[in-house]
Order: sequence, then C-alpha cells, then structure tokens
Amino acid sequence: MEPQEAARAKRTEREGRLARRPEWRLAGEAPPALTDVSHLPIAQLAPRAREIVQLDATALAAAIRERRYTALEVAEAFCHAATIAQDLTNCLTEVFFEEGLQRARELDRHLAETGEVVGPLHGVPVSVKDHVLVKGHDTATGYTAWAYKKVATEDALAVGILRKAGAVFYVKTANPQTLLSLETNNNIYGRTLNPHNRSLTPGGSSGGESALMAVHGSPLGIGTDIGGSIRIPAAYMGLYGLKGSVGRMPHAGLLGTHDGMDAIVGALGPLATSARDLALFCRTVLAAAPWLAEPSVVELPWRQDVADGAELPPRLSVAILWDDGVVTPHPPILDALKRVRDALLAAGHDVIPWEPVGHADAWELIRKLYFLDGGEEYRQTLAHDPPVPQTAWMLGQVPNGGRPYTVAETFGINGEREAFRTRVLAHWAATAARTATGRAVDAVLSPVAATLAPRHDTTRWWGYTSYWNLMDYPAAVFPVGRFRAAGYSPSALPPAADGAVHAGEARSETERFVRAQWEPATFDNIPVSLQLVGRRLNEERLLGVLGKVEEALRFQDHY
Repeated sequence: MEPQEAARAKRTEREGRLARRPEWRLAGEAPPALTDVSHLPIAQLAPRAREIVQLDATALAAAIRERRYTALEVAEAFCHAATIAQDLTNCLTEVFFEEGLQRARELDRHLAETGEVVGPLHGVPVSVKDHVLVKGHDTATGYTAWAYKKVATEDALAVGILRKAGAVFYVKTANPQTLLSLETNNNIYGRTLNPHNRSLTPGGSSGGESALMAVHGSPLGIGTDIGGSIRIPAAYMGLYGLKGSVGRMPHAGLLGTHDGMDAIVGALGPLATSARDLALFCRTVLAAAPWLAEPSVVELPWRQDVADGAELPPRLSVAILWDDGVVTPHPPILDALKRVRDALLAAGHDVIPWEPVGHADAWELIRKLYFLDGGEEYRQTLAHDPPVPQTAWMLGQVPNGGRPYTVAETFGINGEREAFRTRVLAHWAATAARTATGRAVDAVLSPVAATLAPRHDTTRWWGYTSYWNLMDYPAAVFPVGRFRAAGYSPSALPPAADGAVHAGEARSETERFVRAQWEPATFDNIPVSLQLVGRRLNEERLLGVLGKVEEALRFQDHY
C-alpha cells in the first residue's frame, strides 16, 4: 500500500470506529467561525457523566474503589467526551473503545467478586501518545510510510505497568510528523486544533494529548519530551505536565526516528489535570521497579513523602528567570511570573532573579545533538511524505550544512554538552551567595514559552524548554490562569526584574518575529502557565516545591 493510500485508509478506519457510536458524536455543527469549542464536549454529556469527566485521576480511582462509580460508566463517559473532542479538534489516531469497555467490565467484575481493586489505577482511563506502543495497535508515529507497518506486538514498558495497575486504555493521540515539533500536524491525520481557539495550536509533540485532556476526554495521558513536548502542550492547554530526568521513568517501547541515539534523549512522563496526578503516575510506574526490566532506568524508588513536601525547609528559595537573554516573553507571561513572585513573598519565601546562562549557546548545541546525522534519517523517512510547515522549519535548523558529524566531531559535541552542564550546575550552586536562606535555590521558576498558544505554524523559540532537556533537569508545568484581552494592561514589573527583561531593540530575527505575534485579541481566553525546574533526579522534591507554590497562590487568591 502506497503511503498516501495508507493515510487515507487510516482516516477511514478511524471514522468507521467512531461511527459505531453515533450517540457519542457531536450534536449539530461547529462551524469554522466558532473558534472556542472547549465547552461543547461536556455540554452534551448527561449530568452524571459530566460529573465523572471533571474529576482528576486520583479522585476517579477513589470513587471507583469506593463503588460510587463503576469502571464501565467511567470509561463510557470518557469515550463519549473523547469522540466529541475528536470531532472538534482532530486529536485522536487509534480508537479502540470496545477494548477499553471490555477491560472496564472485567475490572468491575473483579471488584465485585473479590472486594479488591487490581491496583492504584483500577478503572482509570489513560490516553497514550501515538508513538508509544500499545499492544495490538498501530504506531504510525505521524509518518505516512509507517502506517499499518508498526502494529505493536507488546506494550511499551510504562503502558504494561499502568495496565497491570488497572488503567483502561481506549485511544491513542496525535503527534506531529518527525515528533521534533512543538505543534501537532502530519500527513496521515492532518492538523490538531486548540479547543480554546481553533486558529491556535495545542502545542506538540504531545498535542493530541493536550487537546483531548483540555476538554475532559481523558483524565491522564502518557506523553514524551525531548525539547518541550510534554510541557508546551500542557502549558498551552492549562494542564499539568512533568518532564523528569532521563532514566527516571521507563523509556522502552517508544518508536521514532533516531532510536538508539543517546547524545540527547527524551523522557516519558504524564500530562494531567492536577499536580497530585503527576505524583500518582510516577508512584504507580516506579512501584513496579522498572529498573529490573530496562537497564537505563535508575533504581530510585518513588518517595511520596518528599513529593508531599516532607524534606522541604519552611522557607523556600526560588529563582525567577524573567528573560532568557534571547527572546523576551509576552506580557501575560511576565504578569504570571510577577503574580507567583508576589504570592511567594507574601507566604514568607525568598525570591531572587535567575541570571540566564548561555541560552543562545544552548540552542546551538542542542541543534547539533538533535541532528548528529545531518538530518539524514528524517529525510529518508520523509522521502514520500512531504514535510508539513513545522517540519520544514525544523529541518531548516539542521546545522553543519546538512552534513553528518564525524565520530571525532560527535565526541567533541558531547564534550561541549558536559562542559555546559557543569557550567550551569556551578551557577545554580552559586545562588547560595545571593539567597536570604544561605542555600542554593530550591527551584527555578520560568516561562514555558515566550508566547501563549500561538497561531498554527508560527512556533519559533524552543529555548525556555529545550534548555532544560540539555541540562537533563526535571521540570513541571502548572496553570496560573487565563488571559483576558478586554481592557488588558500589563502589570508593572517589580524592581528585581529591572534590567532582566529586555525592552530595547529586538536582539535577533527570532525575537522580532515573536514580538510581532503579540496582539492581545489573538490570545483571549487562552491558558497561562509556568514551569518549575529542579535539580537532576529530584522529581519528588520538585513536586513538593510545586505544592508550596500552589499553596501560596491559593492563599493569595483567598485574601
């Protein structure tokens, strides 16, 4: 089957599976002029189903365990919402509702007969990014050449662990052609849309996950991140996301070009609707001791007491990255940083500026690491699959004139990477001389991107996320609010940000382009999110800091 024919067949197959449940389809029309469709999925649900899909995974697991809901009715509610989400945003790839419903029935029967749940995710629906293996289902990964040729014979390690813990799998979600994109578009299924404004991107490469979860089509999703691919979609959709350090979560069972390249490695992790669900995911996966099945996983059991803040000092020290020295964030993002700063100070915590270190250099270095082969494997895989716009842009970033680096040059690039990591590590340690606590900062608070969710095909600067992939530091995204364009006026920045936020002439063509994107009406009603960054392999401590940050924000909002 030719790639284009296979792509048509994939779309026809998906539509046929969705058509088996006409009662779950979108009622009426959603004309293109209706850009905000985020309210439509739950509006069509019955009251009890609407109640179900608005719960996070932790609450769902408890409700099923306590028999307030059956696993079957939970699965049906999310399948219904997912169907409407697909009709509105084009977020799904593989659809296997009946398999999920059958598993839910089995779980209900087990609970009725034994009085016990099979595990901590008993009956909780979990969606899966397309390039992650799910047994019996295709893994086309956004490549027309791979359609129908990558049917998984086994689960990815993380999927298998979650399945044994009681998770119900029912859909796979869209990722972009090549995966190396912060938007979601490919020649099999087309473009995935942002439900808050369909003229904007939901992010990528886990954009199918974020679009689905934003409209309550899934309570918990599996994503991956090598440059921002969990964090950008989570931020654009007002969700939570966690990119851990490499080796903390299992990585076996992911398909993509450049498999086997370990100069820069992606991380598997969760997208969720609450911070506690990030911990639930990690706790469940690591309870299965994945280091016994995958050699690269670090033998480091999950410490929930640390994630709950047990080892944190009463007074945190947090550094804020206001501007990375390359592209200044748009005003709503600076406002969000100020809001969190004010909340932390009001709660008695210590806040200092983070002085940026080599962000332009970091982008040049990570481009080399992404394209050690000069982009050759991408070009081969795309031989009969025309690049979509974001792929074309990314392939335009290939360094070295498109030539592969020699072995000697690769050794040198790896040496540059380690030298850069050492430089930033020393910089972090040196913050102890500037904090009021006399300790190095507990976390860095940073933008996730320079913009809120932008128009399709206009993503240009990855530096606020890819920098931390280069460092291999864990980073957690959390929502701060929504932008309202009517009557908007930027907040006055605090003195600590003076000089840190660039206000002069654009420093590059990239910054000039990003500045030109700022138009308040474009981003009306779009979520505003930030990220917290911690030290390598300190995911629990990072989530503990996130808990303190959200506590400070709640206190600020209350008073």
